[in-house]
Amino acid sequence: MDKDLAEQQVKLMRAIAQGDRRAFEQLYRLTSPHLFAIALRTLRQRAWAEEVLHDCFLTVWNRAGTYDSTLSAPVTWMTQIVRNRCIDWLRSGQAREARESQEYDDQHFAEEGSESEAQHDDAQAARLRHCLQHLSSEQRQSVTLAYYQGMSHSDIAAWLQQPVGSVKSWIRRAMEHLRECVGL
Repeated sequence: MDKDLAEQQVKLMRAIAQGDRRAFEQLYRLTSPHLFAIALRTLRQRAWAEEVLHDCFLTVWNRAGTYDSTLSAPVTWMTQIVRNRCIDWLRSGQAREARESQEYDDQHFAEEGSESEAQHDDAQAARLRHCLQHLSSEQRQSVTLAYYQGMSHSDIAAWLQQPVGSVKSWIRRAMEHLRECVGL
């Protein structure tokens, strides 16, 4: 991690410990894409990851005063909170209840939709996967981070350690290719 970024996050943590809401908002904007990606990768359900991330940021707000910059960087401390909360979520009955509820919703939705719609959706998804495979690795990774993880161009640039302009170009070219390939 960039040393300047880590120092900025430490300052933000100190301000949050004093109750500074703007510092909290700034820390959220800096770290939430990374932390959400961890939660989503662990839980594999967007709604669960969103809920866990929300709980984690409440914990950060409430426990910012206990953060010790000599032990770890703020993002490391917050990553551990997210991982622990994800594990707790998976072990709890909440995950099982949510899964059962979702299975019922999925079955109900499937009964309402026609089989031809499902086949059409499957065909479009297969076509999109095929088209994504023909992108360069930079384009594919940038598009995936932008559209599946919800990361901004600047977040992707920081994540990939590349200039923002390059990321924007990769995404623009990838989208042009996907439009042609998928047929939109």
